[in-house]
Amino acid sequence: MAYETFAFVYDEVMDDSLYQQWLDFSLRHLPKATNQVLELACGTGALAVEFAKKGFDVTGLDLSEEMLTLASDRAIQEDVSINWVAGDMLDLTDIGKYQAVTCFSDSLCYMQDATQVQQVFKGVYQLLEESGTFIFDVHSIYQIDEVFPDYSFHDQTEDFAFLWDSYSGDSSHSIEHFLTFFVKKEGEMFERFDELHKERTYSLEMYQKMLTEVGFKVEVFADFTDDEPMETSKRWFFVCQK
Repeated sequence: MAYETFAFVYDEVMDDSLYQQWLDFSLRHLPKATNQVLELACGTGALAVEFAKKGFDVTGLDLSEEMLTLASDRAIQEDVSINWVAGDMLDLTDIGKYQAVTCFSDSLCYMQDATQVQQVFKGVYQLLEESGTFIFDVHSIYQIDEVFPDYSFHDQTEDFAFLWDSYSGDSSHSIEHFLTFFVKKEGEMFERFDELHKERTYSLEMYQKMLTEVGFKVEVFADFTDDEPMETSKRWFFVCQK
């Protein structure tokens, strides 16, 4: 898929209001002296740009060079300066030290297993400055086990159609999202793209155990608020201090 097409697809299906909520949550929980942030899995750069607009020195890291091309274009359009890094959050060596690291949009749920999740935690801990802050979110067990299974969402316009169907995965607390896009090309012709997204989460206690074993002090919140998680919370937020 050409990155111009993927940009259209990505922006079409993403809820833009979430970026403001992630930004607001971060601003409430980052120490006031923080002026530098590394955003892991930055995608097309929407949140990184918002951090930069608030005066932060921002570095955005993503595995996809196509995504980073889009992110760079976005930063130019918004007239902000951001350092973009093509990299894997499973290997965070040699990319500098940071006062704060964020990882939103349940990106950690895409890790294959708990070993990989803890590998990310270790990498983040190492690159954080003393007293640095790590903020991330993941899907809750309730979201993965109760909300997502058999979820179906279909949307279409004159130029675009999107089908999203979710089914329980093979592993405990896992989900598989089957995404199909139809993007209009020329005339009445549409091009079809199919993607399979696999996500997995773990118990609150397991996340806390992995984080404290690395060395973090941890606070947990839910659903973009400063409230503690409840049984039916859909998204867990972790604020971790080195």
